[in-house]
Amino acid sequence: MCGIVGIVGHSYVNQGIYDALTVLQHRGQDAAGIVTCDGDRLYLRKDNGMVRDVFRTRHMRRLVGNMGIGHVRYPTAGSSSSAEAQPFYVNSPYGITLAHNGNLTNAEALAEHIFRADLRHINTTSDSEVLLNVFAHELQSRGKLKPEPNDIFDAVAAVHDRVQGAYAVVAMITGYGILAFRDPHGIRPVCFGRKDTPNGPEYMVASESVALSSLGFNVVRDLAPGEAIYITAEGEMHTRQCAENASLHPCIFEQVYLARPDSIIDGISVYKARLRMGEKLAEKVEREWPDHDIDVVIPIPDTSRTSALQMANHLGVKYREGFIKNRYIGRTFIMPGQQQRKKSVRQKLNAIELEFQGKNVLLVDDSIVRGTTCNEIIQMAREAGARKVYFASAAPAVKYPNVYGIDMPVAQELIAHGRTTDEIGELIGADRLIYQDLDDLVETCKEGNPQVVSFDCSVFNGEYLAGNITPDYLANLEARRSDAAKGDSEKTQALADNEIIDLHNH
Repeated sequence: MCGIVGIVGHSYVNQGIYDALTVLQHRGQDAAGIVTCDGDRLYLRKDNGMVRDVFRTRHMRRLVGNMGIGHVRYPTAGSSSSAEAQPFYVNSPYGITLAHNGNLTNAEALAEHIFRADLRHINTTSDSEVLLNVFAHELQSRGKLKPEPNDIFDAVAAVHDRVQGAYAVVAMITGYGILAFRDPHGIRPVCFGRKDTPNGPEYMVASESVALSSLGFNVVRDLAPGEAIYITAEGEMHTRQCAENASLHPCIFEQVYLARPDSIIDGISVYKARLRMGEKLAEKVEREWPDHDIDVVIPIPDTSRTSALQMANHLGVKYREGFIKNRYIGRTFIMPGQQQRKKSVRQKLNAIELEFQGKNVLLVDDSIVRGTTCNEIIQMAREAGARKVYFASAAPAVKYPNVYGIDMPVAQELIAHGRTTDEIGELIGADRLIYQDLDDLVETCKEGNPQVVSFDCSVFNGEYLAGNITPDYLANLEARRSDAAKGDSEKTQALADNEIIDLHNH
């Protein structure tokens, strides 16, 4: 999960990209980067850390230019070195920078082919750099001194033919314009907007609509699966469908957890989808547990608030805020390492004892992934005086690895993998555990946009839409991305010094 932004304007875009990245900070807290273009010169700043920490006044002053792209990252592919922060850059052809949200499932084979056949060198282990070099090679093969929109779109079509997996991409061609495109299954989100100014229209692309609206852009629409849009430096926009047999299968976990509730993704209001999740979950409680003794519904802040409130309303029980959140601790789901996640839960949440003492409490969370957070929170609820602690998940049981850009790579680290609901409830210490049914979850999301063909639900049902996902592939993924593997990798990292780079001179 990452966040991408691109702006073509009539004045400096550095502040706009910075502001958009802060709005998308929830999509990645590991690293951030901005590259801007002023004439034929590029200016890049990227490093590990939150947006507010990576960019200081001295950096912003040097990020000049009327178009640029930005990225916030947490690592699923590659390492956590600051050298792998995005955007990435290649100088041939034209000078191209690229930022990417998703995961390429054939990245290793592509990297080998790039080296041997395309005669390009990959400097990192990031699949985003692989994607950049595939696109750059295909664009260079058109042999044009100046790229025309159809040349760019032909290159994107060739990328679709070579690349497997999920990807939402924003790229900048030095001096010419900004390109955005989406994989043929539309798994990862990206949309674009327009703002009319006295000097003409400005355009923006971003992972979520909230980034556009927060900067005063009118959301035009989501990119269609396989579609590319190209906005010239002069503000002319071109679009083309670049993939055959494209169809929309967005990641349903965006609606459950990843996206902000005030975003609209593929025509679906995330907020309303989460309201419907709460209603469906309440209906399941009434159906399977009609004589429940729940006194109060308490959400695990923040993502589950919407579902929990609607669930309480439907059940006719009290809704209370029982946990106060320290907003300066990152999202534990995307933190590397089990011990770090476990420690951060206690740092992040503090229980209000008055809401727990002597009560039968139903805690509601958006999902249960590794079980670390809910286990610690249930203990906190008991320590605060709860008589019984029930737990409800607005999503079904997460049983399978995610291979499309969410950090759920290792089946053995997923608490629901190979276990029954009762076994999971016992492990997390709940008196009763209730999961959302997958059919109900799909219905709550599809109601927002009936034209969605289906959703990528691979973490729940193990059905992978894009790429040839074999047992060997999953085993290799596990070897590279388990907590243990990440720990070993971090011990050997050599962090690069990433100040502002004038790419014209490199």
